[in-house]
Amino acid sequence: MREVISVHVGQAGVQIGNACWELYTVEHGLSPDGRLMPDSPSANDDGFSTFFSETGSGKHVPRSIYVDLEPNVVDEVRTGTYRSLFHPETLVTGKEDAANNYARGHYTVGKELVDSVLDRVRRLADNCSGLQGFFVFHSFGGGTGSGFGALLLERLSLDYGKKSKLEFSVYPSPKMSTSVVEPYNSVLTTHTTLEHSDCSFMVDNEAIYDICRNRLGIQSPSYTNLNRLIAQVVSSVTASLRFDGSLNVDLNEFQTNLVPFPRIHFPLASYAPIISAEKATHEQNSVSEMTFSCFDPGNQMVKCDPRQGKYMACCLLYRGDVVPKDANASVATIKTKRTIQFVDWCPTGFKLGICNEAPALVPGGDLAKVSRSLCMLSNTTAIANAWARLDHKFDLLYSKRAFVHWYVGEGMEEGEFSEAREDLAALEKDYEEVGVDSADGVEEEGEY
Repeated sequence: MREVISVHVGQAGVQIGNACWELYTVEHGLSPDGRLMPDSPSANDDGFSTFFSETGSGKHVPRSIYVDLEPNVVDEVRTGTYRSLFHPETLVTGKEDAANNYARGHYTVGKELVDSVLDRVRRLADNCSGLQGFFVFHSFGGGTGSGFGALLLERLSLDYGKKSKLEFSVYPSPKMSTSVVEPYNSVLTTHTTLEHSDCSFMVDNEAIYDICRNRLGIQSPSYTNLNRLIAQVVSSVTASLRFDGSLNVDLNEFQTNLVPFPRIHFPLASYAPIISAEKATHEQNSVSEMTFSCFDPGNQMVKCDPRQGKYMACCLLYRGDVVPKDANASVATIKTKRTIQFVDWCPTGFKLGICNEAPALVPGGDLAKVSRSLCMLSNTTAIANAWARLDHKFDLLYSKRAFVHWYVGEGMEEGEFSEAREDLAALEKDYEEVGVDSADGVEEEGEY
């Protein structure tokens, strides 16, 4: 038994959660109220105990908790298609929202809600026989996602220090933004959670918009379109906990292979094949093709150019009819490519996982039904560009002390801004040092 508890914080977390649970029910052949479909393939295996606990009456209840400081978004779940799937106690809402303010989510409004949320988490954890870890879904830009998300991660690492805590974070996009103070919230939440999270998979809306437009031909994608793509990545991460495979990957294995230094734990996620139903018939979708397209910047879920940096580690999670021989062959070909560069201190660099279960197709979804897919999580120094962009925006706002009074008014000290900013400057420096070649690091320092 290797259970995972999912914690969905704030609007982004909850809506990604909806897409994920929709996908899990399809994958495990469950109806929207959590009962096994008569013709479901998983009637005889216990794979879904990872995400669902079974009640005496044969109903499957998600091991998840939805938290938002305002009721609207979670109310849609309470009245939506999946209303009878979730245990009502695991949908926790406050009365007033964090108003895009990290300090409200972390200090004032969030503080009142955090204990009751931790009680629910403890109840879920006691119900597990071998808890693997937590998935925390939140955005960096909003108030609840950043402030309350950080508060929750701090408390989780106090109570469950040894369990893995993986984040799926919606990172601010380079050009689009849903709130003016996104740079503040993001820098503050990254600073507070840097110590408390084991691994953060970053996705940004703009990158996924482009994927939807260019790959799937959706002219004006909705959040549902974006979230369904993210759900496929999330599902791939845990597929080997839930289905048989020729090469299993455990949650702890991600960290061991992807996180070379505790602070450098922000892998890039990319997914292939991303093809719409009308194009699917014209695609070969071989293992090597999928592998190449995962290294293509157009399949990445964060806007940054991997050719500008070097890879430290790559985790390739194959699903469907993939044999180890093909997977190894395509990795060998990748290693010969000049465009894909690894740091010189990491000679092997690849971690493979193969799960036999093909990716599921959500009814009404955008992706074509395919027999195999690949999710790649790669730790690359190129992501430092994304941090640099964010820090630059932070500096522009903070040089004028714009909007700072809203944070100070909620009981936060102004010193915390500069402290967080210094921490991120150190993070950028860490990435820079990791990318410098070990042998000639001294001579080359001028060029970097």
